[in-house]
Amino acid sequence: QVTLVESGGGLVQAGESLRLSCVVSARNFGSYYVAWFRQAPGKEREFVAAISRTGYSTTYAEFVKGRATISRDNDHNTGSLQMDSLTPEDTGVYFCNADKFRPITPQQIGDYWGQGTQVTVSS
Repeated sequence: QVTLVESGGGLVQAGESLRLSCVVSARNFGSYYVAWFRQAPGKEREFVAAISRTGYSTTYAEFVKGRATISRDNDHNTGSLQMDSLTPEDTGVYFCNADKFRPITPQQIGDYWGQGTQVTVSS
């Protein structure tokens, strides 16, 4: 059984930063693709960023390019999302997503989800 647990959300002011973490309980975490999605109030869940198994390849949504860095530590079963220059539009629940077999893209979502962590950015 694969479980994902996110942490690191909170209330910040515009312009500040947050680092979200996702601990994945799975054998051979290094064989999983990992991504982050978010869902703002009243909106559909949307893709934020994804990272390959080795961490060498990353993909970002246009709205976070230059402000976010996705990374992973395969020795500690952890994926992370560093977000800088936060704006109120970044408010939402951020979800970690993982898949053992397929790269995660905006159109191809992974099989496993965490419960989400709330990010609130005040103006």
